[in-house]
Amino acid sequence: MVDTSGLPRWLLRGIEEYFPIQNSNQTFADRIKNSYKNNKQLRVKLGIDPTGTNIHLGHSILFKKLRAFQDNGHIAVLIIGDFTAQIGDPTGKNKTRVQLTEEEVKENAKTYLTQLGMGKPSSESILDFESKDKLEIRYNSEWLKVLNLNSIIELMGSTTVGQMLAKEEFNKRYNSQIPIALHEFLYPLLQGYDSVAVNSDIELGGTDQKFNISIGRDLQKHFKQEPQYGILLPILTGLDGVKKMSKSEFNTVGLSEDSLSMYSKLEKVPDNLIPSYFELLTELDLSILNEKSPRDLQRRMALEVTTLFHGSAEALKAQSNCEKLFLGLKEKVGDIPEISLKEVVFPVKFFYLLSVLNLFKSSSEAKRSIKGGGVRIDSEKVINPDLIFNSRNDLDGKIIQIGKKIIKRFGN
Repeated sequence: MVDTSGLPRWLLRGIEEYFPIQNSNQTFADRIKNSYKNNKQLRVKLGIDPTGTNIHLGHSILFKKLRAFQDNGHIAVLIIGDFTAQIGDPTGKNKTRVQLTEEEVKENAKTYLTQLGMGKPSSESILDFESKDKLEIRYNSEWLKVLNLNSIIELMGSTTVGQMLAKEEFNKRYNSQIPIALHEFLYPLLQGYDSVAVNSDIELGGTDQKFNISIGRDLQKHFKQEPQYGILLPILTGLDGVKKMSKSEFNTVGLSEDSLSMYSKLEKVPDNLIPSYFELLTELDLSILNEKSPRDLQRRMALEVTTLFHGSAEALKAQSNCEKLFLGLKEKVGDIPEISLKEVVFPVKFFYLLSVLNLFKSSSEAKRSIKGGGVRIDSEKVINPDLIFNSRNDLDGKIIQIGKKIIKRFGN
């Protein structure tokens, strides 16, 4: 258990770890208290690399904590890793990541900010974009693009190969003789240098980011700055109840999903996920976990989370529509017709499934549309035509979109 004594109530929820527990000057609790005593806003860093187009609920945990700092008077320093995204964070990867182009990263960054609520009132957005004194949006190309070779050599000279190989993913790959490109060693250093560039007081990250945040502390010390504190938040388990929420695992709930898709996914989460979803995705009193049945908790959690991103009216409508589906009143759920999977022989490849169901004229047309990003399942773009579905349960109840129009709901 993490020691949260002395920390304000608004900060406590969901913290897995913070570090260091104390340093030579003050404890973490002291730094928070002194910021108010001295009327000094803390600079709270959160870096995101726009390597994709969608933010999911797992990401939202960090943004909600960043918003909590904003609401309590501090500065959220949101760093868009437009430069580092072109390298790719090696965390969690067992091979070198494909590098993105500058144009791809810029487009992804726009969609990220939109999903976080840019342009919306603060009451309807995840981050507060309206209070200009509580938000800085910085792009790390601002300082990383202009580093000369001497500066890069200085950064690399601050860390040893041994320290880099202490990073779990690097260690595994090294011992398994899986190649590690030299530029991958640069990623933690450049991400850590972000903390120097913005003079970060606190950095937020998932539990898999401790190494990178620690590198930031080391570099701040090297450049004679007060080192930041790190706050680590849990990694959200995906809808499968086993692996972390990740688009590559097809177990996510995206922030941009329509209310019906979001609610219907969440009300079906495995029982073992309910406590963590309540703690990390809602602000409800956790005593509710002792008062209601698992089914009631699923529905309440799904309603609460959907309300957060779509508003109360849309969330209640989604709940009502899901109940109509459960009762067999499918004709009353908007105008989404069902398509039967009874005649499909599983396992089946995605492109062939769509052809068999007559959603495309031919398999080749289905392949082209999938590869072009024109097909979504439950609002998640699926671009692999060879994706295999093993059984009807993989698709039952899910909504397939072609283009901008929701056309079918899979059923048995």
